This record gives sequence, structure tokens and C-alpha cells, in this order.
Amino acid sequence: MDINPTPLFEHLEFIYGSDTAQRVLPVLVARLQRFRSPAISTRPLDHRDAILITYGDQFTTQGEPPLKTLHQFCQRHLRTALTGLHILPFFPYSSDDGFSVIDFYQVNPALGTWDDIRALASDFILMVDLVLNHTSVQSPWFQGFLRGDPDYRDFYLTASPQSDLSAVVRPRALPLLTPFETPQGTLWVWTTFSADQVDLNYKNPEVLLRMVDVLLTYLEQGARIIRLDAVAYVWKEIGTPCIHLPQTHRLVSLFRTILNQIAPWALLITETNVPHAENLSYFGDGSNEAHLVYNFALPPLMLHTLHSGNAEKLTQWASSALQLPSPEVTFFNFLASHDGIGVNPARGILSESEIQAVMTHVLERGGLISYKSNPDGSLSPYELNTTYFDALADPHSEEVSLQRFLVAHAILMALQGIPGIYVHSLLGSSNWYEGVRLLGYNRAINRQKFSVSMIEEKLRHPESREARVLKGMLSLIHARQKSPAFNPYAPQRVLSLSPAIFCLIRQTQEAASTVLCLHNVSAKPQNLKIPITSYQLFGTKGVELLSDRVVALTDPLEVNLPPYGILWLEIVR
Repeated sequence: MDINPTPLFEHLEFIYGSDTAQRVLPVLVARLQRFRSPAISTRPLDHRDAILITYGDQFTTQGEPPLKTLHQFCQRHLRTALTGLHILPFFPYSSDDGFSVIDFYQVNPALGTWDDIRALASDFILMVDLVLNHTSVQSPWFQGFLRGDPDYRDFYLTASPQSDLSAVVRPRALPLLTPFETPQGTLWVWTTFSADQVDLNYKNPEVLLRMVDVLLTYLEQGARIIRLDAVAYVWKEIGTPCIHLPQTHRLVSLFRTILNQIAPWALLITETNVPHAENLSYFGDGSNEAHLVYNFALPPLMLHTLHSGNAEKLTQWASSALQLPSPEVTFFNFLASHDGIGVNPARGILSESEIQAVMTHVLERGGLISYKSNPDGSLSPYELNTTYFDALADPHSEEVSLQRFLVAHAILMALQGIPGIYVHSLLGSSNWYEGVRLLGYNRAINRQKFSVSMIEEKLRHPESREARVLKGMLSLIHARQKSPAFNPYAPQRVLSLSPAIFCLIRQTQEAASTVLCLHNVSAKPQNLKIPITSYQLFGTKGVELLSDRVVALTDPLEVNLPPYGILWLEIVR
């Protein structure tokens, strides 16, 4: 494999200086030349694609590896709708439900083997976590560090407890430094996320080379999308906030350059749960950093929209803040994940009183709140812990709860980007309080695992919540798949028609395919007269994608939307 060393050297020189870059470059190039591309489908992402977010052991059955059970469940119920799988860390781990990784190169034997992963990658677009920032304290790397093994002596970041770390941005309300005993005495190791998650020291280029090895391993095993977990924190300089530093962005650029050269079919996605403008910075110039970024502002904004019955803030944000730097990149749109619903991404979009109202609604519906430490030692809300179904629930009506939930996901799927659907949203799960009690942390509320036989039994009863939610979600996904206008890279226009309506027009280049998307976010019927000629919606007829009903195009177009109603109207020329 021919490798162009010039851009690789430029990144290394920026990060480490010229002398170190010259020493590291030939080692890096040699590793890239050994890469072997897997035999998987590498078609570009398009309107047919949506990704399921799940744990590898989300569904279990006696005597069968959970990854195999997951594969079979997806084949039975989801194969025609969800084309991708984000399997949360499936490696041996010691805490944080997988994100405290002991061994990056092994599949957790309790889940299955690399054969099971490759089998999934042959049927689905596979997203895999590259947990860049830290390892478990049980990792052989960290154990070598504790022993004073010269191969690992500088693998982890240490600091003096007397250092002024007041400027450091904290994602948790936990100590930043944790003491460990070594032959050299007590060392205070940087632990951004927990005392069991020790931060790697990227100032040592051997750490970078080792993580490049991990990246190549995942690609060779069939990963198409590499999720850079907690990437914003990987480079630290005392006296700075230690988040979004220039070296961090350059490391992302280096990974992008590596993919461009050896696996141009693969995509990078950055996980940065931060205010919206900071999040967008990981696109770089649209060609040199992430292909995808999580749309972290969307989940709290959607809660505000449905709780208030008013789409004005969502409309204003979508029309002004979702501009992409190039047609090569797009958003990963989601409403729920294994983590909570971040509060910070909504700051600057919603007022503090509106954010407080969202938190109050979630608490009233049985949700919890997690806090982070501020530089002055105070605490502030960091994320809301709840299932998304419960966060939107109407306490008086299961039917209204379902309608709210589905219109929220219709907006998610209509927006420019790739939809990501958390498994608990696919099934309409309720808050798992027993998990919070047993495991001792708030995030467990949204991480319940299931016996596959129990879920299958519920799905056999069409009146069950699980069956109704799954049916509704699959209907939305299948409707989206009907029109190329929903291509994740196709542009969108957001229209302000009414405070109760979120409206956008999706359209392919040259307007070959156009869909008018209307969503009533309120509990009241909405009657609209839409001047379609003014919006350049020219056609001979319209087709409602959710029902396949053909409608006449009149100007103005009269639309009657019931409470929480959805209309996706494809304009046929």
C-alpha cells in the first residue's frame, strides 16, 4: 500500500515538533502499510441508512453469546430499517458499562468473539468506539506503568496535587487526580471521568502509535464508522481548560488523514458533549477533521419543543445553526443514547429559565439529574438521566405519550444527517430505577438489559407499548427510505409557518426529489395554508410518504394536522 508521508509528517510536526516527528513518521508509515482492508460493503451512506445504538449484551438468551443473540434479533425485526449498528464498547472492561477498557484488542468473552463482530459487520454498517482518552486501571498498560516498566513509564498523565488545575473543564463531580503507589513513590494520575479511568498521555508519541494500532484493528475487523469517545479532553496543558486544545484537533486531523489514505470508505465521528458551536468545531474546514459530529443540542431542544408545544426555538436554531462547512460532512442526529441528555449543548440556544423548565419537566416524570464540578468548586447540572419516552410522557394518556414520542423522532429523521436510534427508544422503555439502586449511578436508569424471550413475547402482542413504539418507529424509517431527498448530505430549508409547526423542505441537488416535512408539536389541531409556489414546490401531485396517499397540489396547499401530527409530502413533478 502506497502511503503519502507528507501530510502525516505535518500533523506529527505540529503536535510533537520536527525532531520527534522525523523519528515517529517511519514507524507510523510502516504500520499503515501493513493494513489489510476487510471484505465489507463500502457504499456511501444515503437516505436508506439509520443506525441502532445498543450494548452488545442488550438481548440475552441462555447458552448463546449475546452478540449472536443481538445479530439474530436485528435480523428478525430491524434488517429492512436499521442498516447500521453502533455496538457500545464490547471489550473487557472494569466499570462504566464498557468505557473503562481493560484490553482494546479483545472482545469481551462474555459477549462473544471477533467472529461475531465480523458477522455483524457483514450485515450492518458497524460503528465501533475508539476510547481515546483513558484506560481501565486494570489495563496491562496501566499495570506496567505502576510497576515502573520502561515500556509504559510515560503512558499516563500525572500532575502534582499542588498544581493549579482550577481552569480545567470538568465533565464530572469527581476528583481530577487520583493517587497510585509505584516504585517511584506516590503518583497522582489524571482521571477525568473516574478513579477507574486513567488518562493516557499523548505527549508520549508511543501512546499515539498504540492507539493507531487499535484503530487499524477495528477497521480490519469490519468497522465502517470510528467513534472518537471523549476526544475533546485527550490533550492537556496545565493552566488551560484542557478541552478542545489545538493538539486535540490536530490528532483528529491525523486520524482523518490516516483513513483517507488506507480506508477512504470509513468515517470518523467525534463525541463531544459540549455547547453547539464548540461541537461544530470538530468538522474542521469540512475536509480535515470529523465526517460526522453528534448533534448534541437536538435532544434537550426537542424536549423544550414538545413540553412547551412551541417550535420557535427549534426552528430558529435549525435555520441558523445547522450550517455545514462542506458537502463532505453531516450530523449524527439522535435524541437518546446510553448517556444522559446533555444540558450544556442547549446553553446559548435556550434561556436559563427554559433549561430549568426542561429539567423540571424531566424530574416531574421521574427522571434524575447528574452534576459536574465548576472551576470555582460549585456544581451545575450536566445531564438529565431518563429514557426519552418517559421524558416526553403525558402522565394522563399513553396515547398522547406515543404521539409525542413519534413526532419527536419524525423531526429527528427529517433533519439533515444520519439518524441514530437508541435501543430503548426503539422499544419505548421506561426508567429503570432498580438499575440505579443496584449499580449506584444515575445513568443506569436508561441502560436496562433484556432477556430476548421477554422482548419477543411483548412484541407478539400488538397492543403492548413495545410493539406499538417499534411499529411506529419502523414506519417512520421506512417512509424516510422512500425518498432520496432524505439523503444525509442533501440540503434542507427550514420554514417558519406557525409556532406550533416545525417545517422543513428536504431536497436533492437539482431538486430531483423534494419532500415537504410538517410536524405539529402541540396538543391542538393545526390548520395551514401553504403558498407552495412561493416556496418553489412545483409538481403535478403530492404523495404522503407515511401512507402512500396521493394528494392534489393546490396553491395554497391546505393542510390539517391533528395534535402531534406528521406530514411528509413528496412533491412529484
